[in-house]
Amino acid sequence: MKRTHLLVLGVYLLSSCGAEEGLNFPTYDGKDRVVSLTEKNFKQVLKKYDLLCLYYHEPVTSDKVSQKQFQLKEIVLELVAQVLEHKDIGFVMVDAKKEKQMCLAKNKGGSLFLICFNEEGSLYILKGDRTIEFDGEFAADVLVEFLLDLIEDPVEIINSKLEVQAFERIEDHIKLIGFFKSEDSEYYKAFEEAAEHFQPYIKFFATFDKGVAKKLSLKMNEVDFYEPFMEEPIVIPDKPYTEEEIVEFVKEHQRPTLRRLRPEDMFETWNTCGKTTLCCPRSKPYGYEFLEILKQVARDNTDNPDLSIVWIDPDDFPLLVAYWEKTFKIDLFKPQIGVVNVTDVSIPQESVLGYPLPALFSAMQPRRRDQNSHETTTNGSFREWDEG
Repeated sequence: MKRTHLLVLGVYLLSSCGAEEGLNFPTYDGKDRVVSLTEKNFKQVLKKYDLLCLYYHEPVTSDKVSQKQFQLKEIVLELVAQVLEHKDIGFVMVDAKKEKQMCLAKNKGGSLFLICFNEEGSLYILKGDRTIEFDGEFAADVLVEFLLDLIEDPVEIINSKLEVQAFERIEDHIKLIGFFKSEDSEYYKAFEEAAEHFQPYIKFFATFDKGVAKKLSLKMNEVDFYEPFMEEPIVIPDKPYTEEEIVEFVKEHQRPTLRRLRPEDMFETWNTCGKTTLCCPRSKPYGYEFLEILKQVARDNTDNPDLSIVWIDPDDFPLLVAYWEKTFKIDLFKPQIGVVNVTDVSIPQESVLGYPLPALFSAMQPRRRDQNSHETTTNGSFREWDEG
């Protein structure tokens, strides 16, 4: 797999250079790479780049706080543009005051279509005829990784048993894998085109190797859909599939029972949860045990549409730890669980609703296989969260 080869190359390069050179983290060099986009220059910019990162920001006022917040965002974009300068990615900003609604005209197959931006503070990525809204943490490292994933091929090919093992270790993402005759197969091309709709949030894999297909119990032109943290896949019915059929199936199943809050899509995950069970385990032995219990709960209740568990590892969000502890009155150095309602407009989004946990697990109980594990998990591992 590409990432494995890059890792080996990286280790070799690090061993070949001095310690300081190997850990020379980039700092902004002062060169302006982010362009202010207007109706006058957007055609030229669109022609120049295949991938365009566009920040549609609110007007910068005379308020010092507003100015500093904008400057921080601008520096993040400049640093990302500097790091990815060799990747031929364009970076632009649009002032919402100057352009009340920015509409970019693009040509596709000889026809003209418009891309409109009207949500202030949003970051959009334009790739071909797709417009992807970035719903993650506005940080340089997160953006760099997101964009690098986006410029890779939408489907990763698996050719060996070792790569199968690497595939099986990916458990916190939605992933699909299909078995096809070759890259020239019309069914593989449909699979590849479907993958472009969800890149880079959902991972698509394919194999043309009969041995790999046998190990994964795949039939020719068949695609398996893996929900996060689930051991067994869902076979997409009625093969072979068209692009539209794969896209429709993924959209119907992309709200998993258990998912991890990740920096690259944290806002999308948080805002689409509804009334969500929120879990915060630590990467400690007891946190690992806590997560394994939640995995089993999710597996036993995967058909329950009312259950949605979001796993948050505080190590992924160090800047939010103090805020969460203060708001939710919890200790994030211990496993915690609570229920958050992010859709009820009558309460602040960050409010935590008190919820009787015994009732929560009583609702799950008929679906659980192991009665003893329920008794263990409700003793000390779970606590109610009260609004701060």
